[in-house]
Amino acid sequence: MAIAFDGAILVPAADPDDGEATARALAPRLGPESEILIVHVIEKGGGAPDKAPLESRKEYAQQVFGRTRAPLEDTGATIETEILYGTDVVETIYESGAERKAEAVAFVPRKANRLMEMLSGNTTRRMIREATLPVIVLPVNDVE
Repeated sequence: MAIAFDGAILVPAADPDDGEATARALAPRLGPESEILIVHVIEKGGGAPDKAPLESRKEYAQQVFGRTRAPLEDTGATIETEILYGTDVVETIYESGAERKAEAVAFVPRKANRLMEMLSGNTTRRMIREATLPVIVLPVNDVE
């Protein structure tokens, strides 16, 4: 079943596994008319030292994009990638979506135990609760 939107579907990819999982779950739902924008956020420290040198983080983003693009290549969809920078990952994703006039955000929730959810602020929960665009949460079992 294809997902029909007039604009792009924003696909946030935190790491190569995350991006690939989302792409594999999304690919069967796309057609040649689909537009996909894969984004990876490089989180800035907001005055604190960054977690890693910028060049290595950009190289990592390219790895993320490569693994995320691969399952989407045969769909015929238009695929773009963009590195985003921000101090808040969720806000940065939705700001980018608004700027690019995206129609929705699609992702597979990452697996995390309760402790990790508490420590990380549970990005998945925030992506849904703070949504400024329609959110497509793809089933985890589509990729297992």
